[in-house]
Amino acid sequence: MAKGHRSQIKRERNANKDTRPSAKLSFARVSVSKACFVLDAIRGKDVDTALGILAYNPRYASSIIKKLLESAVANAENNNGMNRQNLYVAECYANKGPTMKRIRPRAQGRAYRIEKRMSHITVVLDER
Repeated sequence: MAKGHRSQIKRERNANKDTRPSAKLSFARVSVSKACFVLDAIRGKDVDTALGILAYNPRYASSIIKKLLESAVANAENNNGMNRQNLYVAECYANKGPTMKRIRPRAQGRAYRIEKRMSHITVVLDER
């Protein structure tokens, strides 16, 4: 058990919070493996380069991640007062979300299961 009053425990927990600007998209209708192909391409790049990569990437996940990155940049400028030229993609990852299970009819009365996977995508920026 933690020692101290409840408000003191909350104060200590909030002091350790990550203050870097970020954006999160929950329940994106793209699988984690397909999203990670795009996220690996922009990890560590500065914001303008990352947006250029996403604009010309033919994958479906790139359009989703482009909107997410633009949201994170807006959060950095408006909430944290950071300069856009100094920003880069510090972290970006996709976690597994829920899976919708659907049935596909097959020959001789059988049914195959189709799994429509979702993911939770997070982009975290930082200043150089």
